[in-house]
Amino acid sequence: MGQWFAENGLLIGLALLDGLAYAALVFMVAVGLNMVFGVLRIVNVAHGSLFAIGAYAAASIGLFLASLGLPPIAGFAALLLAAALVGGILGPLIERLVLRRIYGQEEVLQLLVTFALFMILEDVQKLIWGVQPIFQDAPMKALGTVDVPFGEDVIPFTAYQLFVLPGVALATLAGLAWFLRRTLTGRVIVAVTTDKEAAMAMGIDAAKVTLLTFTFGAALAALGGALASPTTSLVPGIGAQTIVLSFAVVATAGLGQIEGAAISALMIGLGRSIAVYLAPEFEVVVPYLIMVAVLLIRPQGLFGRLETRRV
Repeated sequence: MGQWFAENGLLIGLALLDGLAYAALVFMVAVGLNMVFGVLRIVNVAHGSLFAIGAYAAASIGLFLASLGLPPIAGFAALLLAAALVGGILGPLIERLVLRRIYGQEEVLQLLVTFALFMILEDVQKLIWGVQPIFQDAPMKALGTVDVPFGEDVIPFTAYQLFVLPGVALATLAGLAWFLRRTLTGRVIVAVTTDKEAAMAMGIDAAKVTLLTFTFGAALAALGGALASPTTSLVPGIGAQTIVLSFAVVATAGLGQIEGAAISALMIGLGRSIAVYLAPEFEVVVPYLIMVAVLLIRPQGLFGRLETRRV
């Protein structure tokens, strides 16, 4: 065992670092998906398209800023601007024009409608950005690399993936926990999630709450895509891959769970990354093996409850 670890120590270290960064990105999408389900009670397949559009928008804005001769650090502004634009524009449009018409309908209809929306948004991406890869890594280059000690080895790793991605994910988790528990608006959201009819009877405008929640969830998905854009080439289909993994995270954690999504994202992110480095043939199936193993033991997910509804 010791000899095997010595021979594969560097790969294990890289897998852990990559898995942490990947888990942070998946968490950003999954937590927004979980929030949307908690309030709207809709499993939104189109959430993955918001991730992809956020990534494309961030890359486009970043390339535009670079063409103006601005320093690479300005690329961070592109990430935030893209998330705000995508969430602030597409979020209300989708909620008001599409989702509001299917509240309370059969789950099959909701899935079909959101899947149709996903396909439409995928084609919109191709119409706007084409099918050629787009790459804009200015934010990642601006921070450079750091040497991470791991046993007897030293692993050079990008500071962006080591500090920015997990840092934003942790800040999002802490901010959401504080917002939902300590602010009036957050408590209103929890009230609507727990018992929508009772909340409306007390005078809460449920329509505004659902609009706010979906817009915020859309912005989180777009922010995840924006944060991912400096780390990979953007090609058609990135939204589909992300939403499938996000569903695995949500199912593993339990529908409507926020903190649980962080733990399940870490489990799935690390599992996938370890498979990539040590057993590439199992890369695709490992996240779903983790999900199936959890659901066989706890069908409601690690942190879900069979009878109660929570955010």
